[in-house]
Amino acid sequence: MEIGILGFQGSVEEHERIFQRLGVKTRRIRYTRDLEGIDALVFPGGESTTMEIFLQNRDLVQPLRETLIQGMPALATCAGTILLAREIEGKHFTSLGVLPIRVRRNAYGRQRESFVAPLTLAFDPSRPFMGVFIRAPRIEIADPEVHFLSSFDGQPVMVQYGAILGCTFHPELTEDTRVHEYFLKVASSRKPRI
Repeated sequence: MEIGILGFQGSVEEHERIFQRLGVKTRRIRYTRDLEGIDALVFPGGESTTMEIFLQNRDLVQPLRETLIQGMPALATCAGTILLAREIEGKHFTSLGVLPIRVRRNAYGRQRESFVAPLTLAFDPSRPFMGVFIRAPRIEIADPEVHFLSSFDGQPVMVQYGAILGCTFHPELTEDTRVHEYFLKVASSRKPRI
């Protein structure tokens, strides 16, 4: 299996390190040609507006959207979840629109209000997962087909829609690999494209 990680900005290396620990090959996605032959995609945390500019400038918006609509598994964390959301509250923003949720950017506060909170993961409730929230978005609305995998303060912070996982926190900034392991299970269990 080879995972493509959107490689313009943000916590790219942090995701790479976790997949390396799990024995999975990664590739940075910067151009459309980089999508060839990958098995899944990661949209890392970072600065969503900056990432949007890169996607527009490299003409990646439509190829990524089509790849995801065709069933490519994806893991999005923090800003990555904003990139995939169908709707972003309060800002004109060109997202890929493949995850049927509405998000509000920076809903948990600015950089200085960052925090870590224990989360219960629906797929492994055996022990808390320490969720790192940095200028995190909040999921305001989700379609009924979106499954909540973790919540904080009554709000979903990790969701699944088919083979797409969206986190409003940064699992890549911890030593806990369970979110990435679950993503690999989702990615490997999807039906191969013909």
